[in-house]
Amino acid sequence: MTLKNALNYFKNLVSKASKKSEIKVYQEFIRIITELEKRDLSETEIHSLETTLDTLGLNSANTNHKKHFNKALKRFKKYLRDAFSLTTKGYYTNIGIALGSSFGILFGIVFLSSFERSLGITLGILIGMVTGLIIGRNLDAEAEASGKTV
Repeated sequence: MTLKNALNYFKNLVSKASKKSEIKVYQEFIRIITELEKRDLSETEIHSLETTLDTLGLNSANTNHKKHFNKALKRFKKYLRDAFSLTTKGYYTNIGIALGSSFGILFGIVFLSSFERSLGITLGILIGMVTGLIIGRNLDAEAEASGKTV
C-alpha cells in the first residue's frame, strides 16, 4: 500500500466512522503519514514504509475496527521508532510521567515516610510526576529540534 493510498484509505475511514475513538486513531494515522510525506525520504525508505503498511493488514475485514487499528498504530509507531529513530509528539513526556510516578511512589515511601503514610506517597508521586514531566518535555523539545518527531 503506497503512502497516498494509505492516506486516502484513512480519510475514507474517517468519513465513514461514527465513534469518536475510532476517528482519533484514523486521524493519528493521517497525521503521521502526512508528516512522513513531507520528509525527504529515499526510495528505499519509502519502499520500506509501504511494505510495513502492507504487513499491518489495514485492509482486512475485522469486526472490531478500533482494536485492530489501535494495534496497527502501535506497531507502526514502534517500526518508525526502530527503523528511522522517529518518535511521535509527546512520546518522552508520557514515558517521563509514567516513570516519574513509579519512582515517586518509592521515593514517597522511603524518604517521605516521616509524614503520614498517604501524604508521603502522594507527595512522592507528585514530585516524581513533575520531574518526569520536565525531563520528558526537554527530551521532546530536543527530538523536535533535531527533526526526529513525526
